[in-house]
Amino acid sequence: MWWIKNAQVIDPAQNISGIRDMLIYNGKILGLKESYTTEEAEQLLNSAAQGSAEGDKTSKPNWQEIDAKGMLLFPGLIDVHTHLREPGREDKEDIRSGSEAAVRGGFTTILAMPNTTPVLDQRALIEFVVNQGKKAGLARIHPIAAMTKGQQGKELVEMVELTSAGAAAFSDDGKGVQSAEMMRLSLEYAKLTERPVVSHCEDESLAHKGAMHRGLVSTRMGLPGIPSSSESVMVARDILLAEEGGGKLHLAHISAKESVDLIRAAKSRGVDVTAEVNPHHLIFTDEAIAAHPYDTSYKVNPPLRSEADRAELLEGLLDGTIDMLATDHAPHTWEEKTRPFDEAPFGISGLETALAAIWQYLIIPGKLTPEAMVKAWSLKPAQRFNLPGGSLEPGSAADVVLFDPNHVEKIEADRLVTKGKNTPFLGQELQGFPMMVWVDGRLVFQRG
Repeated sequence: MWWIKNAQVIDPAQNISGIRDMLIYNGKILGLKESYTTEEAEQLLNSAAQGSAEGDKTSKPNWQEIDAKGMLLFPGLIDVHTHLREPGREDKEDIRSGSEAAVRGGFTTILAMPNTTPVLDQRALIEFVVNQGKKAGLARIHPIAAMTKGQQGKELVEMVELTSAGAAAFSDDGKGVQSAEMMRLSLEYAKLTERPVVSHCEDESLAHKGAMHRGLVSTRMGLPGIPSSSESVMVARDILLAEEGGGKLHLAHISAKESVDLIRAAKSRGVDVTAEVNPHHLIFTDEAIAAHPYDTSYKVNPPLRSEADRAELLEGLLDGTIDMLATDHAPHTWEEKTRPFDEAPFGISGLETALAAIWQYLIIPGKLTPEAMVKAWSLKPAQRFNLPGGSLEPGSAADVVLFDPNHVEKIEADRLVTKGKNTPFLGQELQGFPMMVWVDGRLVFQRG
């Protein structure tokens, strides 16, 4: 039994933002109100424990009290875009290390992308990820199945069967589905499962093996560029297909202002489309690559774009055009990321630093509210992907984060539990970190 007192509770699902006490018992949120007396808390506990094994053993509650004055308490964050690399590339990350990184970063649920080795396109592989997640016993792990077999873009997977095995959605993330007909079929057949199709919007003929955003900075640096149109052309195509045939379309890692405009217009027409944005696209621009020309931690796909793009992404998040935040946690080995910039793989390792980075770069300066952040990183993902969590309503699963907005840490490679140390925040101090994290009422992480 946990009794968390005097916390600043943020729960957009219940429109709560204020000081509350919370009681956690038997994996559930037992109560949430402005304050409890000992007598009230005991009555709630005794009522809940009546007839249970714990209730038979003792008539006195076994409190674990926490004075959370000055701290925030909010629903566990849900990351809908995580690369755990297992099976096949456990040298980069595995489900255990990724789960540890997740809870340290405040994430109680993560959706694991299918571009593993082998690709998650068969029932046994989906079940393997589910079972490995349960074995780790930390964050909730929900695999996203491939959209096409081998992510080759030629033949659909058995969507109904993979859904029954535990697939939360379908995606060929890491590759854009180049065939419009294959994307149309994916959206159509996914309707049978009521699962979203997650689109990696990238026209390969336009991206043409670029290394960064195509613009003045890439020209100045002499690096091959990836134009915004490589994304926005695909965004427009997939929106039109979803509008024509239905299906739940979710657009991954949006980076370009043209894409935001297209999504905004689609939503005004009633298209069933949602979108996510990554913290690094809200914080950095392509100028960061010029400032750190040999640091491949800034090499991501889609690439860091211009200031105009970054500003429009933030505006889209604020006005609801972009629904969610997502880390796109993409760990790589040190050897891979120390190659020359145009040869190194794309990706930032973000689970442990994403929340602190958003807090420091957006919330402290007043560009984003804590309420909007929790809505985008907990409530909206739970709703769209039909996941537990997203709310602190009594009776719901106790997936909870206790967050200290004043805690400062220096990001150091040997302190990160993820195997991927490829983060642009190495050596920097960030402010705002989870101090305690519960999943299903179990304390799975305590800082320090």
